[in-house]
Amino acid sequence: MSGRVESPVPPPHLDRAPRCVRILGIDPGSQITGFGVVEVSGSRTAAVEWGSIRTDGEHSDRLRNIFAAMARVVREFKPAEIAIERVFLHRNADSALKLGQARAAAICATFEADVPIYEYSARHIKQAVVGRGGAEKEQVQRMVQMILGVRDAIEPDAADALAAAICHAHERAARELLRNAAVKI
Repeated sequence: MSGRVESPVPPPHLDRAPRCVRILGIDPGSQITGFGVVEVSGSRTAAVEWGSIRTDGEHSDRLRNIFAAMARVVREFKPAEIAIERVFLHRNADSALKLGQARAAAICATFEADVPIYEYSARHIKQAVVGRGGAEKEQVQRMVQMILGVRDAIEPDAADALAAAICHAHERAARELLRNAAVKI
């Protein structure tokens, strides 16, 4: 038996070590749903994986494929948090309905993981990543590559999904700063 006493409180230098958090970003679409997985540790954000779920056929088949593929992504990459782009209003009601259903299929596919889901508008995501809410898709793609240090080309829908994850990483950091400031008061 050891004479050492186990302490339930970690040493101070270990308590301050940044915790690594894996975030799944989703850019919903009825034909192409982008996904991007990042890991955040302190102020560092790194890309883990990204891609697109491409669907065709009847709308119900598309929804089924989005659900199944997104469930596989969640099982494989085990995110701790999920960030998804909020649906914006369309002039065409049928298009808006289909996009909303695709978004719902993607969200429902994550439920088994039982992790928090955060929603951001496209403008908010672009503002967080590019610095301008009205940024073009190409600007988002370039900034995502720069932020994550990725040299390979990233498809637009995957870049949008990674941008949602990056946006959420920024929001997390801001909330943490506010929380720490409130504790010090």
